[in-house]
Amino acid sequence: MSISTLVSSGWLNQNLANPNLIILDATLAKPKSAGEVPSKEVQIPGALFFDIDGVFSDTSIDLPHMMCDKPQFEMETRKLGINTNSIVIIYDNHGVYSAPRAWWMFKSMGLEQVAVLNGGLPEWVENGFPTESKERLERPEGQFEPNLNKSCFVSSEYVLAQISNPEAVVLDARSNGRFIATEPEPRAGLRGGHIPNSINLPFTKVIDGYRMREVDELWNVFDAINIQDKKLIFSCGSGLTACIILLAAYLVGYRNLAVYDGSWSEWGQPSNLPVATN
Repeated sequence: MSISTLVSSGWLNQNLANPNLIILDATLAKPKSAGEVPSKEVQIPGALFFDIDGVFSDTSIDLPHMMCDKPQFEMETRKLGINTNSIVIIYDNHGVYSAPRAWWMFKSMGLEQVAVLNGGLPEWVENGFPTESKERLERPEGQFEPNLNKSCFVSSEYVLAQISNPEAVVLDARSNGRFIATEPEPRAGLRGGHIPNSINLPFTKVIDGYRMREVDELWNVFDAINIQDKKLIFSCGSGLTACIILLAAYLVGYRNLAVYDGSWSEWGQPSNLPVATN
């Protein structure tokens, strides 16, 4: 069975009984949450919680939800019953917000059949598909064997070396106000501005309500910033919404992609790392 990168709620509802299917709830609260998370006390039947901020983070680093290492990812995904041939569908309670981060984590670890549920839980509920009360479900231990692609997540040292490379570009998913330092950063102590030579692509430009925009609309978004065949490095405040615009780029065919995991939570700290505001 082959799945697309983005699946619909109708597709998922039709395939709930597939024994290889594993549904993951990768919901992460938004900073200073804008309103209630829809239907937060229910889940898609059989869903398991993918804890981006907990067991799937490297908590030894004082930065939010940094990518964990291969042994930890293997151990924790096996606890979720994931095998190398599993079909993993990831959603969140906002629509498309934190699910792309979990999707990219799996992509970096070589899982073939992994997709984001377009519209997430809000669209699932809107379509009248079944839900159940949230509960801690157990599955038999899986045998997933990660195949790590180290180029999927990059460091500040790597980004610094690419700033003047005409074959690479950083795309920043934060708001334009944060990008040009006219809005304050939500995390205390960070400088305002952006990585020099980066391009601002707020993640809201690739979202329509709680869904990803259609592919032809995404083409227009990327055509407007004229990035051609460059190496694309995605950044944001904490490496989360960067994955939303990375997913959009993937949907329109870009493949030379990486997330700057520390993002502005690291780069914006007082340091010698250069900052621009225009």
